[in-house]
Amino acid sequence: MALAVVATPHAAYAAEPAPVMLAVDSIAEVVGNIRIWMMGILAAWATLCLTVGFFRYTSGEPGEVEKGKLALRSAAIGYAGALLAPLLLTIVGEWVA
Repeated sequence: MALAVVATPHAAYAAEPAPVMLAVDSIAEVVGNIRIWMMGILAAWATLCLTVGFFRYTSGEPGEVEKGKLALRSAAIGYAGALLAPLLLTIVGEWVA
């Protein structure tokens, strides 16, 4: 009797397809993610410029001091860009939506 149960073929059923999971629900969420990444990248770059500029400025050599001032200016522009990124992306998000 046990042999008959094992030997009889059973119907094979396909599994139900998995539900589709969307990565984001709206354009606003995409813009928000871009805003976060842009602010992080700009802040990291500005911090690198600030560090390099500080070391060059404190080296004491006239040519390096000028390069240090330029790097510190670039850091200030980078931080300003990181602070303005939400505003710029909000404007772009309003154009798209």
